[in-house]
Amino acid sequence: MKKRAFLQTVAALAATASFGVAQAQTPIKFQLDWRFEGPAALFLVPAAKGYFKQAGLDVTVDAGNGSGGTVTRVASGTYDIGFADMAALMEFHANNPDAPNKPVAVMMVYNNTPASVMALKKSGIKTPADLNGKKLGAPVFDAGRRAFPIFAAANKVTGVQWTAMDPPLRETMLVRGDIDAITGFTFTSVLNLEARGVKAEDVVVLQYPDYGVKLYGNAIIASPKLIKENPAAVKAFLAAFAKGMKDVLANPAASIETVKARDGIINVPLETRRLKMAIDTVINSPDARAEGFGQINPGRMSLMASQVSDAFSTKTRVNPATVWDGSFLPTKAELDVLKK
Repeated sequence: MKKRAFLQTVAALAATASFGVAQAQTPIKFQLDWRFEGPAALFLVPAAKGYFKQAGLDVTVDAGNGSGGTVTRVASGTYDIGFADMAALMEFHANNPDAPNKPVAVMMVYNNTPASVMALKKSGIKTPADLNGKKLGAPVFDAGRRAFPIFAAANKVTGVQWTAMDPPLRETMLVRGDIDAITGFTFTSVLNLEARGVKAEDVVVLQYPDYGVKLYGNAIIASPKLIKENPAAVKAFLAAFAKGMKDVLANPAASIETVKARDGIINVPLETRRLKMAIDTVINSPDARAEGFGQINPGRMSLMASQVSDAFSTKTRVNPATVWDGSFLPTKAELDVLKK
């Protein structure tokens, strides 16, 4: 009986301890930049595999509707951490210099901007020079459209006329011939064009990084309130994310199951391709391997801050020192996720 009582006491203590751990989970509200598509697996995998929970975090992942919205919601305190385009973050900082809670980028994920200009081969557009005087289309908030002045300056493109539309109409209008070319994320628009019956070989893709535009893409951004009150939670989030990233890079196809669990009607083969395109073009890029996953080159960040200030005509100049804080990054070994 004594032995049974002892074992019951040990079990009770273990249960209490595990309950205490569960109670100690820090709630983190996280918002993506866009819908539950292929690249969302980068965050859904560490959530599904329990990496955030093991790090003491109770993370909820919500879909977004554009980087600008994500930045605003993290700034407002609605979300603690988000995933957003670096240029959108810079623009918010420079246009809201007195805002009390400006989000800060804490880890680079898309080392290169995914933005590109895309046209159909039959248009005769082959190089940036062929865009002179052409009619381009994109939603007004599209990252590629916002940064187009930087692309245009680097490639001496002039006389472009813009047509605005809602995101679902962008590729449709290109296929119909209403516009000559579009801007957008490569891994979004190329696949959307295919879904509208266009063959991949019939699409001309002018990726910004290939034409002198070395802008950073999406980064993990955190609320200054969270950084100040619970810096350990920020570090824990990034370490768990990096652990999940290794799994995603090792098996992108399996990772898409976490996206399907959140949106049952996704096209699994299409979203698998989208994730692989994102990995190949902006995550495991030559620039990312040179700088190291999650990290940045200060000189490159300063140049981007200047370019964004000019292209976006911001109220004040972007200060690169206030938009980035790399002090929460995991160890070098934990960040060693990219295949050589």
